[in-house]
Amino acid sequence: MTTTRPNGSLYTRIENKIAILEFGHPASNSFPSELLERLTNELNKLSKNNDVAVIILKSEGERAFCAGASFDELIAIDNLEDGKAFFSGFANVINAMRKCNKLIIGSVQGKTVGGGVGLAAACDYVLATEAASIKLSELTIGIGPFVIAPAVERKIGLSGLSELTLDAKSWKNAYWAKEKGLYARVFESISELEKEVEILAENLASYNPEALLEMKKALWKGTENWDNLLVERAETSGKLVLSEFTKSALAKFKK
Repeated sequence: MTTTRPNGSLYTRIENKIAILEFGHPASNSFPSELLERLTNELNKLSKNNDVAVIILKSEGERAFCAGASFDELIAIDNLEDGKAFFSGFANVINAMRKCNKLIIGSVQGKTVGGGVGLAAACDYVLATEAASIKLSELTIGIGPFVIAPAVERKIGLSGLSELTLDAKSWKNAYWAKEKGLYARVFESISELEKEVEILAENLASYNPEALLEMKKALWKGTENWDNLLVERAETSGKLVLSEFTKSALAKFKK
């Protein structure tokens, strides 16, 4: 079941101290600004919820995990302020995930592109299916994955980020992503993935919440400057999206 709402959907279900946070959008689970803002707010809310020990982040449907930022909004940007605000959407989500008091498990059931790769990288632990290939195609349209790059580099290293970014037209398969450290485990089917995500979440939810919080802080040590860094990166992307190269490339994609 996938949503038909033009601004996408976001649902949270809390059971046995596990919050299942599921997003969806008819365009391959891409993110318009409004949905990114809703996700940021929901993560901040769950961070303070004492009835939640762990969060599972997943998306609707069986095909794409996340197609990144909304293409329609991207092509509509015509000034620097709007450009910076648009790219700050993912900056805000990644920072909310980073600062969230709960560990976040990513359940990646399908292909993921651009900002979606950043979303996976900002999870604390990710399980995926064999279909969960990844791609950072930003350079092909004259911009770069600047906002999400720190999160991706933190997980797969500079060499992995370089390979993924510069080979901008190629998909890397789920086993490549596992080898590099983005995914912890890869499964053949979605049913297998969901079962293992549930087991992991139940285990984590049974542990000392104070220990989980301290572990979360330890995992993200050294990223305290991201509040400023990711917004600076959003401004860089906002400038580039106004370039003649990008406007021309986006017009071709639209056709």
